[in-house]
Amino acid sequence: MDRNEVLLVGRLSAAAEDRSLPSGDTMTKWRLLVRRRRHKRGGTLTDSIPCVSFDQGVADVLHGLKPRDAMEVTGAFRCRVFGPASAKIWTYEVEVATVRAIEADSLPLDEPAEPPPPSSPRPVAELAKVI
Repeated sequence: MDRNEVLLVGRLSAAAEDRSLPSGDTMTKWRLLVRRRRHKRGGTLTDSIPCVSFDQGVADVLHGLKPRDAMEVTGAFRCRVFGPASAKIWTYEVEVATVRAIEADSLPLDEPAEPPPPSSPRPVAELAKVI
């Protein structure tokens, strides 16, 4: 079975912005700063990950946070395509389902731990038994 699950822990880069859509829905956009690891030259590499949500509860939490506040988000990785056929624009973002503020003390100041190695792939026949 396919899975599209994202868990990120980082810091809010700037205040979240609301955007009204033609459908009447409101989309909240922000960027999450997530440290990777220390660079060979002593600096820390950081990813700025675009996030969006259509959930008012998520927006309420975000509007209560200040830039650089720590948070944990869960959601799904999305690709959206805009524009005419001759000039398509592809964007990638995390569509956030939940967000919670966390204490900055819970974010390590030193280098983040390396993620665990990926598990080995399972044979298709074994996956079919799960369904």
